[in-house]
Amino acid sequence: MPQSAEKVLDHAGLFKEPEYQEIFERKKGFEGGCGAAKVQEIADWTKTMEYREINFKREALVINPAKACQPLGAVLCASGFEGTLPYVHGSQGCVAYFRSHFNRHFKEPCSAVSDSMTEDAAVFGGLNNMVDGLANAHALYKPKMIAVSTTCMAEVIGDDLDGFIKIAKQKGSIPEDFRVPFAHTPSFVGSHVTGYDNMLKGFLTSFWDGKTRSETAAPAININGGFDGYCVANNRELKRMMKEMGVEATIISDPSEVFDTPTDGEFRMYAGGTTAEQMEAALNAKGTVFMQGISAAKSAEYVEKAGQKAVSLNCPVGVTGTDAFLMAVSELTGQPIPAALELERGRLVDAIADSQAHLHGKRFALFGDPDMLLGLTAFLLELGAEPVHILCTNATKEWTEKINALLAASPFGKEAKAWPGKDLWHLRSLLATEPVDFLIGSSHGKYLERDIGTPLIRIGFPIFDRHHHHRFPIWGYQGGLNVLVKILDKIFDTLDAKTSDSASFDLVR
Repeated sequence: MPQSAEKVLDHAGLFKEPEYQEIFERKKGFEGGCGAAKVQEIADWTKTMEYREINFKREALVINPAKACQPLGAVLCASGFEGTLPYVHGSQGCVAYFRSHFNRHFKEPCSAVSDSMTEDAAVFGGLNNMVDGLANAHALYKPKMIAVSTTCMAEVIGDDLDGFIKIAKQKGSIPEDFRVPFAHTPSFVGSHVTGYDNMLKGFLTSFWDGKTRSETAAPAININGGFDGYCVANNRELKRMMKEMGVEATIISDPSEVFDTPTDGEFRMYAGGTTAEQMEAALNAKGTVFMQGISAAKSAEYVEKAGQKAVSLNCPVGVTGTDAFLMAVSELTGQPIPAALELERGRLVDAIADSQAHLHGKRFALFGDPDMLLGLTAFLLELGAEPVHILCTNATKEWTEKINALLAASPFGKEAKAWPGKDLWHLRSLLATEPVDFLIGSSHGKYLERDIGTPLIRIGFPIFDRHHHHRFPIWGYQGGLNVLVKILDKIFDTLDAKTSDSASFDLVR
């Protein structure tokens, strides 16, 4: 064998060794599959326009959707509140999936629990699981709040969270005055952004229902980032910009600390987060800015019903997006935009101008969440790049209308087409039949890069196969500069790879 106890090989090299290659060939023979030539023939056919037409007629089958399920978003939202334990009413395996998703993206622990519903609960209901689960979670982990969401199992049988939580309090599982925000998050509808919105509304309802609003005289606002894989850096960037403007800003759901804890010998199960006192005072703010408005539609509606102004943006990436954000804050608070932020704007514009020759006319495909796609598409258009395929599995009618209006307003969007409700197998057909220069999306796009050859620029959620991207903002002028550098680095890496054997392998680009 090629390895021993003294010489342990990584799997990337180990499986290329002759012994393993022989095993793989024997396995193919045992399975009785087609030969390599036939496999290649079919693979090539699936990249034709003929197959694309068949592929886009699919109705009952989804292949690799670019979305996750509702409770994932609920767990992220709950993680952003001080001392709060995300609690999922449902099966244990689901919660392991949610935790591992955030572990792999943030490279940090993710604390969340389940009441482990099994077959008996699926038949008779999960009340006993809730009664015991809340008691155990409260006693073992000593949270300040427990935020309850649901999986498919609990939703299919119709478990009543509000009733179950009240009964658990009556039975003494948790104190009567212990706060338990909750949201129904059925995985068979919507997506992770829907679950985030439902959980956020659950928190707002828990703190604001029945309260009388008295608007503050101070320049105070609330900001919510939505389901944001860059929340660690984005929330800090938002706080910095608000400090420059002299604005008192409360980030409603702020996981920037719990997903970026230090290694200093102390485990912080709960770190940072929006406090209960901040949530109570947030009702009196001058308004709430939702950085991802499509993904927070229910919460924004609730805020407006509470008598507060809600401003909904769409992932403000780049110059225009940040301008809109800062002007909205200025309008809400009366605070001027300071010269320091104007300087940052000018530097981003200068950086774009410096690189214009390499950006103009480059063709892009994008996939991801609704607001993220709107923000990135707007940024590409202001760079003079050309978005061609924009695919959003969890699109809404509002997203489709907004993206089409955005594309129609720019000469660089004339060849673009939005693909709401489609999956990554649809995108494969698009990339094969209408090629582009670059693909923007999450780590799941790496298989399209390998299969079709379109270079992938990793922006979105999740980013599993690269480290620490979440530590750098994509919002604000500084965030726009970070996104610009990501795009340019891939452009130049691709150019270098294509010219490595020619006289055009230049030192200066």
